[in-house]
Amino acid sequence: MSRPKVIVNCAMSADGKTALPSRKQLHISCEDDIKRMYMLRNSCDAVLVGVETILSDDPKLTVKDTYVKHPRQPLRVVLDSKGRTPQSALVVNQAASTLIFTVKGNERQYPRSHVEVIGCDADSQGHVNLHEALQVLSQKGIHTVLVEGGGTVIWNFLYNDLVDDLYVYIGPLIIGGAQTPTLATGPGITTEKDLINLTLVDVKKLGPGLLVHYQRKL
Repeated sequence: MSRPKVIVNCAMSADGKTALPSRKQLHISCEDDIKRMYMLRNSCDAVLVGVETILSDDPKLTVKDTYVKHPRQPLRVVLDSKGRTPQSALVVNQAASTLIFTVKGNERQYPRSHVEVIGCDADSQGHVNLHEALQVLSQKGIHTVLVEGGGTVIWNFLYNDLVDDLYVYIGPLIIGGAQTPTLATGPGITTEKDLINLTLVDVKKLGPGLLVHYQRKL
């Protein structure tokens, strides 16, 4: 099965946290990393998040022209297994086209021509089947997908061996908290043989933090 290239991009604290203990969004990236993120988003055909990110942060998922001259807006993709994306969410505004994947039977319609809803089979956890969703994107001419979160979505892509490149900006701060969101959440592995191994490609200083580039280990 052909699928687009999948790039995961995220920012975390030195102790691996991606938000406050309350789950409220926290700006970890420095200005240099924000510019890098927008340039990366601009270079991809689609940018993807889970519905929990939509509900908690209400992002537009567009490219700002303050960071990229003459931006090319990617397709905005939401994994929303239960059809919870609000009609008022910024991700369905007219700034770019939007595709919402849901589990079959949970489709809801949006009165806007630039918003498409597609029902997919569910995986064993009741989430949208990622293999099917990526196949649909490939059929639509999408060659590169940028996955920006949240933790459950990133975990599912990693666990299903669907990540080609992983970029992690590590900010010089500590957040703490046993239940604080991390880069990859989900159920996690049960034994050492299930470890998801990566290959370190590059580490470089970016602003006050570090940018780490991994690829999946073949």
